[in-house]
Amino acid sequence: MRGWPIFVAAPLAVFAPASQATVYLSVEEAQQVIFAGASFAPAHITLTSEQRRAIENKSGVNVRSREQKIWRVSGGGWFILDEVVGKHEFITYALGLNPDGSVHQIEILEYRESYGHEIRNADWKQQFVGKTVSDPLKLDRDVRNISGATLSCRHIADGVKRLLALYEVVLE
Repeated sequence: MRGWPIFVAAPLAVFAPASQATVYLSVEEAQQVIFAGASFAPAHITLTSEQRRAIENKSGVNVRSREQKIWRVSGGGWFILDEVVGKHEFITYALGLNPDGSVHQIEILEYRESYGHEIRNADWKQQFVGKTVSDPLKLDRDVRNISGATLSCRHIADGVKRLLALYEVVLE
């Protein structure tokens, strides 16, 4: 026998476990959850090479994209939309910053991994409130790990650290 017939082998060759995205909040919903009653003015930016390097140096985290979706919040503060990779898939999250650049709140908008959804738990997200770029934001140091979601926890912490550095380099 010369191998599997093509009609049997082809489906086996392309089979991959599917992940399903769970959308929890739209951008507009996240804005109102983080800054209830506020209005938002788009302030999207494209980072220069120098800004990217400065953010990477300050945060210790690579800047994946030059484009950053940011809104100025009425009454002060910033709303930043970002994505990080969990284990295999992107996690879309929003970070609200106070006028002084400290974390106001974090919300998970879309989670695409098959497990690890616990990063949406209020207690886990609460640990970021008040953090600034001077905080370590390191897993098992000042960020609690969630068993089964280690990479999601680490990458969200890294993303927050990067956005805090972005605030200091670009928005302050």
